[in-house]
Amino acid sequence: MEKALFAGGCFWCMVHPFETMNGIEKVVSGYTGGHIPHPTYEQVKEQKTGHTEAVLVYYDEAILSYDDLLTIYWQQTDPTDAMGQFMDRGESYRPVIFYYDDNQKNMAEASKHKLEASNQYDKLIVTTIEAAGPFYPAEEEHQEFHKKNPAAYAREKEQRKQWAETHVQEVSE
Repeated sequence: MEKALFAGGCFWCMVHPFETMNGIEKVVSGYTGGHIPHPTYEQVKEQKTGHTEAVLVYYDEAILSYDDLLTIYWQQTDPTDAMGQFMDRGESYRPVIFYYDDNQKNMAEASKHKLEASNQYDKLIVTTIEAAGPFYPAEEEHQEFHKKNPAAYAREKEQRKQWAETHVQEVSE
């Protein structure tokens, strides 16, 4: 089983798009990149730990490639917003592709360059690509949020969709 780590705003909305793909074994919401071990949701939300909300994706590379995961990732984030995502603001919501090895790093960089060259966005792509560090699973109430709180998840998803409709340029063919 391979793993990939992505941050792109509130982890609640990041889980479902990955989880629905064939070849995904598990998606875990959590925190990474901070300076204290085992942070809580409340600590991270206060923006004082340096952590970013992220999802750890376990996948079967024989079914789904890392490049496929990158494609899913870019569809879930605003890669032009360095200090938040959609209605979630602050460093803990910044867009980051974390890599576990040089292959993931190279694929992430190539994917980012391809997105930049597409002119899909009218602003600079600011998503960072960083080495993965310790990952701390979030508390149980934050795991599979879309299943436990479908109404709240639907509102979050709709707000993201509305944002995307007003901020993403149409790509000319």
